[in-house]
Amino acid sequence: MAKFAYRMQSLLNIQYQLENQAKMELGRAQMQLLTEEEKRDGLIARKEAYLEEGRRMRNDAVHVDELRDNRNAMLIMDEMIEAQKAQVARAEEVVEEARRKLTEVMQERKMHEKLKEKAFEQFRREELAAEGKAVDELTSYVYGQRGKEE
Repeated sequence: MAKFAYRMQSLLNIQYQLENQAKMELGRAQMQLLTEEEKRDGLIARKEAYLEEGRRMRNDAVHVDELRDNRNAMLIMDEMIEAQKAQVARAEEVVEEARRKLTEVMQERKMHEKLKEKAFEQFRREELAAEGKAVDELTSYVYGQRGKEE
């Protein structure tokens, strides 16, 4: 029996490699998103600490310079938080793009696997047909040999 060899196996192998690369890119993008979210959360926590410090200073003896510094620090934190939110949004877009690319590559790989399955089924049908033909020829030969002997 002949061995099955898929003509486009090299393309299927490339699809496997592309899928693995896309998975790695998605993983990196998700890690970057997580890092950006952690930075944002850290900035928000710092702002909360400044708010708490401002409340404490208002209850204690009033030092105008310290209150002004605290207020300026909170304004700066607001700007930093907004900038970090923009970073998070960009990281989310990168993750979505990587996810879209992975989905696309997976669809192409599945298509090539279906083509391989169909080619294998065609190969099996051809092999069964060839085997049937060989059996028929053998049967005809044996029957023909019996007729000559009689």
